[in-house]
Amino acid sequence: MNEPQQKWTETIDAEHSLFDLRLKEVWRYKDLIYMFVKRDFISSFKQTILGPVWFFINPILTTIVYLIVFGRIAKLPTDGAPPMLFYLAGVTLWNYFSGSLTGTSYTFVGNASIFGKVYFPRLVTPISIVLSNLMRLGVQILLFVIVWAYYLSKGEIHPNIWVLATPLLVILMVVFALGAGMIFSSLTTKYKDLGMLLGFGISLYMYATPVIYPVSSLVGPFRKLAYYNPLTGIFECFKYGWLGVGDFSPLMLGVSAVIIFVLFAIGLVIFNKVEKTFMDTV
Repeated sequence: MNEPQQKWTETIDAEHSLFDLRLKEVWRYKDLIYMFVKRDFISSFKQTILGPVWFFINPILTTIVYLIVFGRIAKLPTDGAPPMLFYLAGVTLWNYFSGSLTGTSYTFVGNASIFGKVYFPRLVTPISIVLSNLMRLGVQILLFVIVWAYYLSKGEIHPNIWVLATPLLVILMVVFALGAGMIFSSLTTKYKDLGMLLGFGISLYMYATPVIYPVSSLVGPFRKLAYYNPLTGIFECFKYGWLGVGDFSPLMLGVSAVIIFVLFAIGLVIFNKVEKTFMDTV
């Protein structure tokens, strides 16, 4: 007598293309992504008195420090834009990128205990991190818009059509943070020294990015090198659109997009390769 054939509802297969995002499989775990985002949001402000108000306080305090140190003491130019608004624009974008990159870079090491017990697409974790940081970005952009509206009413800034490119800029930052984060998270499973250097490297990277200065203030080879920084086109486009200042061209944004998607492809290949064996090395 033949036994009834068993039908599996879930099949875990390690054989897939290194370029495969498996978005269909990730979508099936959308509830898990939601839970991770909710967990990150709650844990960020657990046992704090002011809670989500820190979303506003953090960029305000950082902007004030930059205004004093780089604006009043170092006297760095802002291309004629109000210094407060110029620094707030840079801080808003940088906070999102640095938070997303730092979070995604610890995907394997920070979640090894979970990955070792239950299966779900590993890509769920970095995606949830960039999404939870998007919530912070949304709140901080709201703060930026309030300050921006004040200077707009005084006629001190002249925004243009490139304001509409803001969603594209956010998408590029998401892809960049995901790609770079996947590269670092994969490499730190084997070379933990990179985890130690990451925080220092991100701090240095901020000074290589036009957060506190405009690209137009750079001269010689530094200016040419700045164009190959994937974040340069994004930051300059944002300031050009919202403030009407800066040395921006569509080609600059195109170069940023090409570099970002190449890095993302590299990160995806390394991530897919490492996820099969990382439990043996973590």
